[in-house]
Amino acid sequence: MRKPRDIDAELEELQKRARALKAKRIVQFGELVEATGADTLSIKALAGVLLAAVEQADGKPEAVARWTERGTAFFQAGTKKGGRKGTGND
Repeated sequence: MRKPRDIDAELEELQKRARALKAKRIVQFGELVEATGADTLSIKALAGVLLAAVEQADGKPEAVARWTERGTAFFQAGTKKGGRKGTGND
């Protein structure tokens, strides 16, 4: 005979895993802010920059493509050199 599934335990395990993934994502965002040098901005300025980017992303897919290229180059340079790159404004 098959063993009955403990749905509650499975659900709790999935919720635990989701919380862990969310925490990891938050940590990675913080690391990204530090790695790019954006941690030198005030919280209000950083929020403004991100809001402006979201607004531009909605209407200008070419901007997102440029940002993606720049981000890719940043990470490739970071893996080779391990250092912080300068922060330019696009």
